[in-house]
Amino acid sequence: MEGTSGRGRSPMGMLNATGCTSVWGSTYPFNPYPFPWSNHLFQDSASLAMGVFEGHMAKMAEGFKSIRAAELELAGQYKAAEHEEFFSYFTWEDFTDEEFLLCPPVVAVGGDGAMYDIGFQNLSRAMMSGKPIKILVVDTQVYSNTGGQACTSGFIGQVSDMAQFGKVTKGKQEVRKEIGLIAMAHRTTYVLQSSIAHSNHMIEGFIQGLMARRPALFNLYTSCQPEHGIGDDMGHHQAKLAVESRAYPLYRYNPEKGKTPQECFDLDGNPAVYEDWPSYTLNYLEGSREKTMELPMTFADFAMTEARFRKHFRMAPPDTWHENMVPLAEFMLLDEDGREGKFPFIWTVDKRQHLSRLLVDSTMVQSCEERRDFWVMLKATAGVKPKAPDTSGEMEDKVRRDVVRKITSGLLRMAEGGGDFGADLLEEATGEAEQALASDSAGGAATAGDYMAPWIDTDECTACDECTNLNGAIFAYNEQKKAYIKDPLAGPYRDLVKAAEKCTAQVIHPGTPADRSEADIDKWIARGAKYN
Repeated sequence: MEGTSGRGRSPMGMLNATGCTSVWGSTYPFNPYPFPWSNHLFQDSASLAMGVFEGHMAKMAEGFKSIRAAELELAGQYKAAEHEEFFSYFTWEDFTDEEFLLCPPVVAVGGDGAMYDIGFQNLSRAMMSGKPIKILVVDTQVYSNTGGQACTSGFIGQVSDMAQFGKVTKGKQEVRKEIGLIAMAHRTTYVLQSSIAHSNHMIEGFIQGLMARRPALFNLYTSCQPEHGIGDDMGHHQAKLAVESRAYPLYRYNPEKGKTPQECFDLDGNPAVYEDWPSYTLNYLEGSREKTMELPMTFADFAMTEARFRKHFRMAPPDTWHENMVPLAEFMLLDEDGREGKFPFIWTVDKRQHLSRLLVDSTMVQSCEERRDFWVMLKATAGVKPKAPDTSGEMEDKVRRDVVRKITSGLLRMAEGGGDFGADLLEEATGEAEQALASDSAGGAATAGDYMAPWIDTDECTACDECTNLNGAIFAYNEQKKAYIKDPLAGPYRDLVKAAEKCTAQVIHPGTPADRSEADIDKWIARGAKYN
């Protein structure tokens, strides 16, 4: 009823599952929760939240009822026969949107043990209730607080207490439980899966879920430094790798957007959506020369950076290399017969930055295949299909317009400081651009008013990797490590807008979309307009 300021209600109330979030959170005097919170039995936070929600909403209803009755009296419109019965049964479900947004959200917080497993029945009941309770899952893939036991949210091959590595079993044997898919099956709940390394995606999902008048599940990748075997300052870095390697894809499910999975489910924010694996650049030394390789970022490339998976890898010195060693991504494309006698490996570098090969065992191959197959399932759910080749000639037209505009833009800068010569060139180039655009229009392609190809001020790029990580099919680096647009149609228009928003140098200009049938396209055009 009273927040920490003493000037009104607290902004939220929290019901916490006893565990890491309470042990860490209640360490005096650094409590991070500036609002009322409580913890009960390990599995009960979702059920306790339901009770607190009902009680607090009854109090909120009393206040709104009084305000409404007073407004009716002042307007001379109160009718006892009509309004007394309405107010007798007035509940939170009768709140206006304005009234609902004044209500502090009730949030249940717990780890994967509390929500995926021992408290799952409580979580499921809360989601089926339809009550707008918000549930935050701190997904560490291990029972951290009780000694690091294997958890159903863990990955195949993960080594932990009760899932040891030995001759018979090599770490956890079961596939990962996907709580997001289970939540979607309830058909009542807003679902977000995200990570701290993708703050735009995470915060946007928080806002959507908090605003929804329905349950919301926020499932967040969370590193447990001692159990994952990573440095104390590596949480953000590992969360980023988890998304890029398909270990932990980003997605959102909003039942209010339609009736089909394709309408409600999106994979926005994931890199290289059309590909099985995103790519990354490996820098290494050959002698004293610096070299690079473009490689697929598989689940194994993420796993080899954490101690919980280390036993699945073995270093192969260069003098042991032979022709039957096959890169892991290629190995996974082989059938059973083709794999006979082959040894999968991933590339890495040693302490001297020289190329090394890490041999991968069969359990890690299985784990990679499981993550790839889950990604394929998510793409099918979202309606993502391989990009069809453009045979209509439109791509050629769009590229030509893009080149014309870039030339014109460059000449415009020349004209500003180049005197009459620059002005003459500008006039000539502008005439050629107008002819090209007129030709495109006559040939049936989009006119300048319909489509503006995206562009990058490449010379000003700072190589922050934001755009290439977002969509490596649209964006690429040239030999000078400067970004350019490789294929503007290799992803949705929203990827261009998001890249412009993330760009640290503010050099990406999304243009306007070639395909205006994309969902929420007007919203994305409006968001992208200020970057053109």
